[in-house]
Amino acid sequence: MLSDVMEDYLKAIYTLQKEDGGPVATSEIAEYLGVTPPTVTSMIEKLTDRGLLDREKYKGVELTPEGETVALEVLRHHRLLESYLTEHLDYSWSEVHEEADRLEHHISEEFERRVADALGNPTVDPHGDPIPDANLSPIDEDDTTRLTEHEEGSHVVVARVSDRDDEELRYLADAGITPDTELEIVDIAPFGMVTVAVDGGEQSLPETIARSIRVRAVVEELA
Repeated sequence: MLSDVMEDYLKAIYTLQKEDGGPVATSEIAEYLGVTPPTVTSMIEKLTDRGLLDREKYKGVELTPEGETVALEVLRHHRLLESYLTEHLDYSWSEVHEEADRLEHHISEEFERRVADALGNPTVDPHGDPIPDANLSPIDEDDTTRLTEHEEGSHVVVARVSDRDDEELRYLADAGITPDTELEIVDIAPFGMVTVAVDGGEQSLPETIARSIRVRAVVEELA
């Protein structure tokens, strides 16, 4: 049986693999989880011994198929819980991540099924992230890009935002930037703020926050 911490590592590595598209470095995992590199190295050894990680010297680690299945299971629990807490218990989207982190390791498969049924089997969570299906099928790559990859004058629709930082989520909520919101990129300062038009006003976003927003170009822009 895996510990909660082991599951957290697998979930983190899955998330980082999806963001970067390849092996994940020890330093990336340490930064993501807020732990020291030696702590990560020790856990990597344990997960590798269990057949959940593949490790290649100087390149990093990747999930094995078995490790990916565990990560998808934890993510399904997490994202269903976020959806339930938001929809039925009036949690704000900036509160649910930490609460779901506490609960995700401790719900039964029957509870998971009932939550999914109560929600109508949603495919995305409140932050726009895809919810793995009940079969834990690998999640297909999507067509989203980072907000910072677009040019001034571009019109985009927010697809999802990172739920990693509660303060950033509150910042975005206060700015009216949530999934399905349309934005126009007004100004991009070199290595600085990204200004967007939203709901008749303008909001300036630090580059780190702008990078965490995944968007799709609106159809009209592509025509």
